[in-house]
Amino acid sequence: QVQLVESGGGLVQPGGSLRLSCTASGDFSSTYSMGWYRQAPGKSREKVALMSSGGSSNYADSVKGRFTISRDNAKNAVYLQMSSLRPEDTAVYYCSAHPSLTRLFSPDGLPYGQGTQVTVSS
Repeated sequence: QVQLVESGGGLVQPGGSLRLSCTASGDFSSTYSMGWYRQAPGKSREKVALMSSGGSSNYADSVKGRFTISRDNAKNAVYLQMSSLRPEDTAVYYCSAHPSLTRLFSPDGLPYGQGTQVTVSS
């Protein structure tokens, strides 16, 4: 089983930036694809950004041009650089990992860490 630990969340003003980090361990390989998800109060968990082991990326339309996903395979880590943050980006952010990039497109049934809270407010 994959274990995941997210960090880097916090309170930021609209227009600000944050960088989230996630480290994987356990039954994990650097060949796995990794992704970021978020869940706002009263809403379903949604995909934010995905990255394959080879570096191919996919973004939700709502974050394109503002968020950037990256990874460090040597550290079993994935990052999410968030810029031009908006109040609607407020959510708990989670990361996940899976051998299949395609599988990561659906948030259901994936392994997650405890999440990290991002609050965008003035």
